[in-house]
Amino acid sequence: MPDANDIVFNQYSVDIAGLFSVFAKQVEQITGGAINIDILSIVHSVETLWAIVIGLSFLLGAVFLFGFIYASIRFNQLAEIEMERVKQQEELWQQLYGSGASKDSRMADIEQHIASDRPNDWKLAIIEADIILGQILDKAGYAGASIGEQLKSASSHAFKTIDDAWEAHKVRNQIAHEGSDFVLTQKLARETIPRYKRVFAEFGEG
Repeated sequence: MPDANDIVFNQYSVDIAGLFSVFAKQVEQITGGAINIDILSIVHSVETLWAIVIGLSFLLGAVFLFGFIYASIRFNQLAEIEMERVKQQEELWQQLYGSGASKDSRMADIEQHIASDRPNDWKLAIIEADIILGQILDKAGYAGASIGEQLKSASSHAFKTIDDAWEAHKVRNQIAHEGSDFVLTQKLARETIPRYKRVFAEFGEG
């Protein structure tokens, strides 16, 4: 059981009032009462200040929590919008070039986009190249509902450029899934398209 000289801890923090009480009594003992400290006044002031600090802490915590929740919701909404935009671009490109267009015209379209100074055009070039990759894998008979599954079923012995295909497809997935949060640099974009080209060349589609 604590005595008058003990500093008391509770489940939340140090007992500030008890701490000052012990301090004041120690000062009185050392000075023989020559210094008269109004313990109650100090204790009340400290308790008031401490209550204000705790109140502000809870208020700031609530504000930060609300801000985090709002930011998470907005991020998910923006990611969904970006994903929908990517899907629309893929569908449009499929309609324009998916079946009837020649290999040369499709590659010329990709080259035009990758040569642009706009990041959105670089993303579109990679999306277009990934569509061609999917068509090539379908034509080659690789099983799977997605390009990722098809690449998993492939063997590096029969598919020499499989590492290029994986690395290029990963960039496309970052564009699709991370949306505006993914920063595609010109350097990465211009490294990714040659990876696709090496895969196309292996399958005679370059």
